[in-house]
Amino acid sequence: MNYLETAFTNTIKKMQEKIGSRNSYARMEQMSYVDGLTDYEIEFITQQDSFYMATHGENDFPYVQHRGGPQGFIKIINDSNIGIVDFIGNRQYISVGNIINNPKVALIMVSYPRKARLKIYAEAQIIELKDDDKLYEFLKPDEYKFRPERMIVFNIKAYDWNCPQHIIPRFTAAEIEEAFAPQKKYITDLENQIKDLKEILSKK
Repeated sequence: MNYLETAFTNTIKKMQEKIGSRNSYARMEQMSYVDGLTDYEIEFITQQDSFYMATHGENDFPYVQHRGGPQGFIKIINDSNIGIVDFIGNRQYISVGNIINNPKVALIMVSYPRKARLKIYAEAQIIELKDDDKLYEFLKPDEYKFRPERMIVFNIKAYDWNCPQHIIPRFTAAEIEEAFAPQKKYITDLENQIKDLKEILSKK
């Protein structure tokens, strides 16, 4: 499936023609097909600690929900399928209910430090924990406190990288800690040197 061909409906194409961007996007449509995830997408996905998922409800409204976990909680099953353990949350089950009725979903993953956004069209499959022990062992995050409720596997149909404009870089506490680690070590070393010098001078 070609992401742009799928996203650009007739109404959207008419809007592009009106604004003047249709010709350039028509050329991009011919070059945007990629068969499966490449190493670059795989590396990007495995570094994420959250994503947003849009589903479509029987009320004809879209619904967007955040899914989060430890870095790497989104597992690569193969170049066309990714999966997660769905943790127990507020138990509203809006996304799950929507998926049961309509498995087509849209995902967006954002790396704020890298100013990068990956958009994915997929079909989601709900898998109960009791139905696939082997898959659960593969998908469950290590060293993370959670209560599992089910698993969700996403069969990727198409994806595209979004423009990096207007993504304001943000960093997690762990990323900030890592970035300042050399500086903190330098300060600690200086403090120890000062302490040693004071001891030497006090003995004179």
